[in-house]
Amino acid sequence: MFTAVLQAKDLPVSLNGFRLKALAWAGTYPLVAYYNPNSIAYPHGGFQHLLAVSANHPINLDEQNVLESIQAKLAGGHNLWCGYLTYDLKNQIEKLSSSNHDGIAFPTALFFEPQVYLYFNDDSVDISSSDNNIDSILAAILQSTLPCAATPAHVTLKQRVTPEQYKTNVEKIRNHILEGNVYELNYCMEFFAEDAEVVPLPLYLALNEASPTPFSGYLKYNDKYLMCASPERFLKKEGQKLISQPIKGTIKRGQTPEEDAALQHQLRHDEKELAENMMIVDLVRNDLSRSCSTGTVQVEEMFGIYGFRQVSQMISTITGELKPENDLTDALKGAFPMGSMTGAPKISAMQLIEELEATKRGLYSGTFGYITPDNDCDFNVVIRSIQYNASAKYLSFMVGSAITYDSEPEREYEECLLKAKAILKVLGN
Repeated sequence: MFTAVLQAKDLPVSLNGFRLKALAWAGTYPLVAYYNPNSIAYPHGGFQHLLAVSANHPINLDEQNVLESIQAKLAGGHNLWCGYLTYDLKNQIEKLSSSNHDGIAFPTALFFEPQVYLYFNDDSVDISSSDNNIDSILAAILQSTLPCAATPAHVTLKQRVTPEQYKTNVEKIRNHILEGNVYELNYCMEFFAEDAEVVPLPLYLALNEASPTPFSGYLKYNDKYLMCASPERFLKKEGQKLISQPIKGTIKRGQTPEEDAALQHQLRHDEKELAENMMIVDLVRNDLSRSCSTGTVQVEEMFGIYGFRQVSQMISTITGELKPENDLTDALKGAFPMGSMTGAPKISAMQLIEELEATKRGLYSGTFGYITPDNDCDFNVVIRSIQYNASAKYLSFMVGSAITYDSEPEREYEECLLKAKAILKVLGN
């Protein structure tokens, strides 16, 4: 790769202006991946601030054996990989299936090796290209029109599941818990718009302004787009160390510092929320133990309370050390899909999710991230996200909550709307 470091003081525009112009320039490519930590302090950091593009084809993966295909290709040496795994990869890990409605139609998995990528630092930009063309790339970026955050004028949202159906299904889940089929289940519903005409990049910028998060991201794959405002990390790998940070527990922000502190205190001492978080911590510990050395899986932080723009969340941090003979794909296979989006026991929960939900999850509750040349990685949980199929003019987002026996259907529905607040706002609903 050809590389250069651009100092902020040497640019004819501000660093933020250059970043926005680079995002506009990236739109001329069929493959775009952007990762934005929003300068938010987070345990073990957020995403690296990275923009990657390619005009080439994605990496050729065996659609029926995704993880095995990834493992073989990573073993042969590679450059940076950017992409995602959909929730429905679960069907290759366990004996499961997915046949619900899917209006977006993302492939099961997608990764690409960037032809050009940029790392945005506090006072500089690192730019790398597979060709000796950095000067022409820089000129093209600077000539690009500065994009602005913008919300679409006419998006009429519908719900795949009515409020009454949602609450009925929460009661069904409570009965399954009473019968011992599951302890907890993450139940989700879809909001969607047909004949929707939106401009994805300005919409992503609006979403990121409304809800900045440490695992924010933007993906373009030809005519399919992800606009993501995720606060949650699925899995980070640093050398042999694995880090997973499930979120379970949500409350609104206060109008004053005093009210906010009182609400966060309420969340930290809510028995239902604590029980939800504890169950998922146990599940993640078990998931990591499949690929990690005995005795190395530790709970680094339990019930941490972190504030974001719309909500405060309860986040726990679990770490482990990979067995010497295991690699990144072993870690992914052991932990995917993330327990915070399934429930426990995991397989029973996923079976019930397929039965009760009306939409194929696809990229929602899957993971978006990157793999470095030395096989480290960082992957988020795809939540608080808009998906858009430009050819079909179909827009979709999903929200959900963890159902336990103590769940009140009305309260769970209100929690879903709270999580959807930023998206509803930027879509003018």
